[in-house]
Amino acid sequence: MTEARLEVVSPGHYRLTGELDFDSVPALAARSGELFRAPGDVRVSLAGVARADSAGLALLVDWLREARRRGRHIGFSQVPEQLLALARVSGVDELLPLDPQ
Repeated sequence: MTEARLEVVSPGHYRLTGELDFDSVPALAARSGELFRAPGDVRVSLAGVARADSAGLALLVDWLREARRRGRHIGFSQVPEQLLALARVSGVDELLPLDPQ
């Protein structure tokens, strides 16, 4: 297992790396408040995500829900194809702001 990490790139911009799975997601979920410390929109790059399962997808949905609760916008960029496919199969691809670029 590769440890999942949430790194600050700049205020409101983050990089997620490692594996998003049932082992790593709880620690990331516990740090969710960090995403919303800086004012404005939040962008999360997933370019460094090596692998993700349904727990990883659930984390993104949770972050979207939290952003909406706070009246903020969140976007996910450089989403790995595996995670995009999982979102499509789960029917949440239309709900999540996923940008494969």
